[in-house]
Amino acid sequence: MTEKYTALYEQHKKAGASFTDFGGWQMPLKYNSELAEHHAVRNAAGLFDLSHMGEVWVTGPQAAAFLDYALVGKISAMPVGKAKYSLICNEDGGIIDDLITYRRPAAVDGTDVFLVVPNAGNATVVAEALADRAASFDVQVRDASAETSLIAVQGPKAEELLLRLVPAASHNEVTDLKYYAAVEVPLLVGGAGQELLVARTGYTGEDGFEIFVPNDAAPALWQALIAIADEGELTPAGLASRDSLRLEAGMPLYGNELSLQGDPFAAGLGPVVALSKEGDFVGKAALAATKEAGAGTTSGRRLVGLKGLGRRAGRAHYPVLKDGVPVGEVTSGQPSPTLGYPVAMAYVDVKHTAPGTALDIDLRGKAEPFEVVELPFYKRNK
Repeated sequence: MTEKYTALYEQHKKAGASFTDFGGWQMPLKYNSELAEHHAVRNAAGLFDLSHMGEVWVTGPQAAAFLDYALVGKISAMPVGKAKYSLICNEDGGIIDDLITYRRPAAVDGTDVFLVVPNAGNATVVAEALADRAASFDVQVRDASAETSLIAVQGPKAEELLLRLVPAASHNEVTDLKYYAAVEVPLLVGGAGQELLVARTGYTGEDGFEIFVPNDAAPALWQALIAIADEGELTPAGLASRDSLRLEAGMPLYGNELSLQGDPFAAGLGPVVALSKEGDFVGKAALAATKEAGAGTTSGRRLVGLKGLGRRAGRAHYPVLKDGVPVGEVTSGQPSPTLGYPVAMAYVDVKHTAPGTALDIDLRGKAEPFEVVELPFYKRNK
C-alpha cells in the first residue's frame, strides 16, 4: 500500500512528531508526551490533524431521499446547518462505517447539499458505496477527500482560541453554534479572511470545533492557531491521546467496537437506526429482524463499559470472565489519565451487562477485577 501524507505532514515533522500508520496515512501518534497531550485537551485545548478523514459531497434534487435510503438515520429530517451521527450498513445489517452528515444551505438552483464525513480507513469504501447506491436517484456524489484537510481544536479553551481568528462581527456565529451544527465563518489567516466550514463536533468528550479547509490553506491555518495561543493554551496532539480521550468519552472506534460482523443494537446504537422512517433503506430488513430477536444483538452480547478495581488495564481482544468462564471480549482498554483507574469497553454476554456486575479481565493468565458501569466513563462540566 502506498503511504499517504496529509497537507500538514511537514508541520508535524518540524514539531518532532512520532508517526504511525492509520488507514494507510502517516499520522502523528504523539509529539512528546501522549499523557501531557491528553491532559491539555481536558484542561485547555488540543490541536489535531484529522485530514485522513473523508469528505463526500452529496447534492441534487433527491439528495435527502437518497441519504435516507443509503444510511440508517432519517437524514431528511435534519435542518439546514445541523449535523447527524449515523451509520452506513450493508444488506445484512453489518456496519460499513459510522459517520457524520452535515446539511448545508441549498445550492443556487435550490437543490439539497450534504457533506458526509466517514472514517479514514473507510473513506474510499463509503464513497464507493454511496456512488453505487445513488444509481436510481437524481443526485451527484463527489469524493472531495483528497483535496480537503480537517483541523480540530478540542478542549475548554477551544471557543476562546477560535474567536481570536474570527472577525468581531462574526463572533456570534461561533458562540451561538450548538453541538452537532456547522456554519461558514470567515477566519483571519495569513492576513486575509477566508470563509471556512466550522463544525461544533469532536471525538474527545470536550467542547471543540472541526474546521474543513482546502489542502493548500491548511498549513497557514495550523500555524495561525498555534500563533494566537498563549503558552499552555493549545497543544498539538496525536492519535494516541485522541484514542484515550475518545475511550474515556465512551465513543466507539470502527475496527474495535464497530465492524461488519457487529450490529448497531449490540453496540448501543439502536437509537441511530430509524426503522420507522418511510420507505426502504439498505439493511432495513436485517436490522428489523435483529431488533425483533429480543436481545437486540446478532451475537448475544452487548457493548458495556468496564471500570477497573485494580491498577492493571485490559487491552483489545483480552477475554472477559465471569467466575473464570469467558463471557466476552475487550474491544478497547487502557488506564484513564483523567479518572486515575483502568477503563475498557467490551462485548459481554447480555445476562452479565447490568451496571454493578462484577467481572474479570484475563490479563495474560491473571484475572483482574472490573465492574460493569454505564458509558461514558467521563462527562465534561458544561
